[in-house]
Amino acid sequence: MDDDEEIPTLVPADASVEEATTKPLDDDDERKVPITIVTGYLGAGKSTLLNYILTEQHSKKIAVILNEFGDSVDIEKEITISGTGEGPQVEEWLEVGNGCICCSVKDNGVLAIEKLMERKGKFDYILLETTGLADPGNIAPLFWLDDGLGASIYLDGIVTLVDAANILKSLDEKLEGSEEGTPTTAHLQISHADVVVINKSDLVTAEQLQEVKERVQGINGLARVVVTERGVIGNDKFDWLLDLDAYRKVDIPSFSVGSGGRSKIDPTVSTIAIPIHTRLDEGQMQLLDAWLRSLLWEELVPGVNGEDARPVDIHRLKGRVAREDGQTTLIQGVREVFEMFDGKERGIGADVEVTSCKIVLIGRKLQEKNIQESLNWFVLGRNGTTTL
Repeated sequence: MDDDEEIPTLVPADASVEEATTKPLDDDDERKVPITIVTGYLGAGKSTLLNYILTEQHSKKIAVILNEFGDSVDIEKEITISGTGEGPQVEEWLEVGNGCICCSVKDNGVLAIEKLMERKGKFDYILLETTGLADPGNIAPLFWLDDGLGASIYLDGIVTLVDAANILKSLDEKLEGSEEGTPTTAHLQISHADVVVINKSDLVTAEQLQEVKERVQGINGLARVVVTERGVIGNDKFDWLLDLDAYRKVDIPSFSVGSGGRSKIDPTVSTIAIPIHTRLDEGQMQLLDAWLRSLLWEELVPGVNGEDARPVDIHRLKGRVAREDGQTTLIQGVREVFEMFDGKERGIGADVEVTSCKIVLIGRKLQEKNIQESLNWFVLGRNGTTTL
């Protein structure tokens, strides 16, 4: 579907729609609704995706929150502003003929979601579009661990769209006045993603596409990579966009730990895996929590035997740790926000192989040898302290 294709016809929210497009309130509507953050540079294909969702008959009931400063200008110009006065405005929620609803916002979407939940029962999923220059690391915690919003929604995942023909240029551009090694917005959008969609692959050669895939996986070794062509990124299943469950389970792909646990290197942002091939007792689990707080809160890797701590910048964190009591602890983190929870809460039993346990870090200044030595000394060797 082309970006200049006819925009969807919108009708007022209180207008009648086909009975099949709405669902009466029942007990199932009390469940939490998943929200997916959709990000990517201008021209990456967000508009094509959102147009598809709002026009095609795909049997999904999706609430789409369009960002007024994003790609979807053609869609937004059909939406009537209902907000007045100063401050963030939420456009009127409007229904489209295929059962989806949409609105446009001028802020990060929190107010729109609060209004949206008044219509709970008419949708099963929420998609939140960000601006092309948005850093998803600042947005994700709002929907992941926010006590207010968390009562009715949960963060399903972050999907980043990239333009195969231009993404390498975006990654290599140096920001004016910035230090060497400062990540671009493209780095941040990829490093925080649970799924990276490499769109418009038909515009590059096979060799160029492979280079893009390796660069993306070098930045984020945890993300699923989806390749699409000719701007066609929709399908009826939406299995790369919906039901990701990225923040309620901890899927860790295999890494070649024997070669340092590092993915193919990007000069700015990379992924490393630190193995923990032993079961930790309660005291070591407390030290692990303190070690992670140093990495994420203080942005420092604790030094070994009195050595100075080294600076680090963590974007994403996932981990699986076997405990001495036979259970498993899972770890999930974005920037300075992280949680450690019992694997039983996510259906992970006590049969996890110790050899599969590791902590995966995505970020800047990741020197796996120093980080591995720090973890071994601080946590496994019990030399650390729980007070930082």
